[in-house]
Amino acid sequence: MKKNLGVVQAVYPMPVLMVAAYDENGKTNVMNAAWGMICNSDRIALFIDEDHKTTQNLLKTKAFTVSLADKDHMDVADFFGIATGNKMADKFERTGYTATRSEFVNAPIIEEFPVVMECELAEVVETESFYCIVGKIVNTAAEERVLSENGKIDPAKLQALIFDQFQHGYYVSGEKVGKAWNAGAALMKQNISGR
Repeated sequence: MKKNLGVVQAVYPMPVLMVAAYDENGKTNVMNAAWGMICNSDRIALFIDEDHKTTQNLLKTKAFTVSLADKDHMDVADFFGIATGNKMADKFERTGYTATRSEFVNAPIIEEFPVVMECELAEVVETESFYCIVGKIVNTAAEERVLSENGKIDPAKLQALIFDQFQHGYYVSGEKVGKAWNAGAALMKQNISGR
């Protein structure tokens, strides 16, 4: 029997995304965002507040990067969610991390995170319910250590962080339990009369 819990954001897993942009002076700012998702083959949607320093920066520069946080860099990824660039001018510098300019967009790549999507600002969608930044992914780069033999990102090697909105924990992804577009294929062959 299910127990009613009230209004809970019951979506799991949630990503741990590092959104980075330059300000008008070329200074790097990074924020931690869990409310983001791929929304088209070359688009990513970030449901982030307009008042974030990173949001303000990317609106000015029209570009940003989105990196996947991993287990080895959990402390800094969490710090990027705790600290705000609006109140902490040296937020990025405190980490000792390295930012290099993307060759595809006017935005910083945080070298320590293993996978990065380099994005141009495609549109801003604002409704009564949400504020959304949509980016056009113009390139994705990954450290070779997280690639499989076929040249694609290997989730087991990546050890991407997953955010849990229920208990506010971080978990690591990686265990493969089935193959998409195959695990349910046997049901496609079933013939249930009357349906």
